[in-house]
Amino acid sequence: MKSLLCMIIAIASMKLLSAAEPEWQTLFDGKSLAGWTTPEGKAPGDGWKVVDGILHLNGKGGNIVTAEEYESFELEWQWKIDRKGNNGIKYWVTKVAGKEWLGIEYQMIDDGVHADGKPGSNRATASIYDIKAAAADKPLLPAGEWNTSRIVIKDGKIQHFLNGKMVVEADTKAADWAQLIAKSKFRNKPGFAPGKGRVMLTDHLDPVWYKGIRIRRL
Repeated sequence: MKSLLCMIIAIASMKLLSAAEPEWQTLFDGKSLAGWTTPEGKAPGDGWKVVDGILHLNGKGGNIVTAEEYESFELEWQWKIDRKGNNGIKYWVTKVAGKEWLGIEYQMIDDGVHADGKPGSNRATASIYDIKAAAADKPLLPAGEWNTSRIVIKDGKIQHFLNGKMVVEADTKAADWAQLIAKSKFRNKPGFAPGKGRVMLTDHLDPVWYKGIRIRRL
């Protein structure tokens, strides 16, 4: 009887924990670009195509963003790029100073081949673009192969993951964050990364493939 009671309590606890977990929201359903627009609210450009359940940018498609804004969240996706390719996913995207749509970027680039992807730099893959470099020993698969990435943001603390490994983190509420921004290309962009904003798939004029894009609020 005691063992049975313990089992019932354990099952009930598991159900409570499961119920408390945030639900995942699919951002790409494998069929269409539903939920994505240009930052100005227009339909995505013709360069964005859905082929065999994969979102492919080939040609001018323009940057596209989610309708919703996110603050603390977990974002996952799979991606691959062409040799010499360059792309990225941005978050906390807002219109800065009423002029341009900017946000923090998870860099995706052909490290060591693309001119902007110097290994170990803060513009290499999985880095917090132009702000903080990812670990030099990150488990990056080469151009043409699928990588899995994840961003976790909780109470202003950012973590970038690549193929299951956390490769860079930063605290946007810490004093050194302001110092990192001051050394970056965003230093003269007042209002940059305000702690909440849209998710953006960028267009750097290079082919890129996505699948399994999903997000949940934390």
